[in-house]
Amino acid sequence: MHPIEHLRYVARAGDLSQEVLVRETASALGALSSDPQSLVVACRRILSRHPIAGALWAMAARVCTSSQPYRAAREFVSELRADATADHAADALPEGAAVCVMGWPDLAAEGLARRPDVCVRIIDAYGEGAGLARRLAGEGCDVSEVPLTGLAAACSSAEVILVEAAAAGPAAAIAASGSHAAAAVGYVTGADVWCVIGHGRALPPQMFEAATAAVAHEPWEHDEEIVPFGLFSQVVGPNGIEPAAEWQRADCSLAPELLRPA
Repeated sequence: MHPIEHLRYVARAGDLSQEVLVRETASALGALSSDPQSLVVACRRILSRHPIAGALWAMAARVCTSSQPYRAAREFVSELRADATADHAADALPEGAAVCVMGWPDLAAEGLARRPDVCVRIIDAYGEGAGLARRLAGEGCDVSEVPLTGLAAACSSAEVILVEAAAAGPAAAIAASGSHAAAAVGYVTGADVWCVIGHGRALPPQMFEAATAAVAHEPWEHDEEIVPFGLFSQVVGPNGIEPAAEWQRADCSLAPELLRPA
């Protein structure tokens, strides 16, 4: 397949995990590594179609600021495969805890599958709750499906609420719609509210601002929303769990060329 056609295919793809999205994009960009101008244009275009995928922003920034773009892309894909965020989330959960998640968060779901002792309450966002419930039940987990109307009741009696960030900046994260309400309920009731930020999803301020533009206009119309860090008690990432008030991270340097229109 021609690299441009490959990129068009990825751009049109529906619900892909960020690891798959980055891997397919990196493969297509490899053929353009000798043409810096085309490489930058291609990165802008794929980001315009997947604007809230933090790991895609981070890989594009690495590629555009490297003297060896294809090598940078391959190294970033390897880093994503080695990301230990899911392991840290699973290990940190209290034994037998009641845990709430929104929809089907890739990393959090991977971690929960390793903890059959916890009680998982899946709040139905995107209409994906039932699918994750079946998967976790198959792993021997104690699972409850919760409609959006039951969000407050489920979160107010949970020990831990997991909010997975599609992308994160210094003071906020982009997460599934309903995450802001879930985090606010946890904040008021004293539950632990953890923001799960996988490798590549922590962006410099300017790039995070560009990502939020996709959900900032009429936010009630989108499947994702912006959640302020003030509602989180902890952040779980590649290096473990730490207090949200102390969290500082950026998984790439700023690439100003990505901020121009595609």
